[in-house]
Amino acid sequence: MVDKATGRVLGVGGVFFRSSDPARLAGWYRDTLGIETEAWGTTHGTSFSPQAMPDNAFTVWSTFASDTAYFGDSGQSFMINLVVDDLDLALANVKAAGGEVIPEKEEHDFGRFGWIVDPDGNRVELWEPPDKIPEASE
Repeated sequence: MVDKATGRVLGVGGVFFRSSDPARLAGWYRDTLGIETEAWGTTHGTSFSPQAMPDNAFTVWSTFASDTAYFGDSGQSFMINLVVDDLDLALANVKAAGGEVIPEKEEHDFGRFGWIVDPDGNRVELWEPPDKIPEASE
């Protein structure tokens, strides 16, 4: 049994993944989706303050079945979800940059979702949180 008072996870502290050209991919995310990145040696990244997120945004940690189609290509073992302020504009920015936009979108009580494929072939989920999360009784 895990000691619930200490040694437990409090949140996601980072997302790390490989790229054959980290500078190029970081530049694409900067130019297309506005992620301001810095060079940290041979890696490129940024940090997001929880206070910068919309009030109704949160982080989800979830395991999926190995045969899920939700991530697109069956060779992709992870999918990053990025919070955006305007889903339609973010998808338009990706399309204008020549990126791949998955045509399907989903709308739920907990927000709007769309998907893109980045230049390295990673399917990425974009999430626009709702202005208000409905109460359980609504």
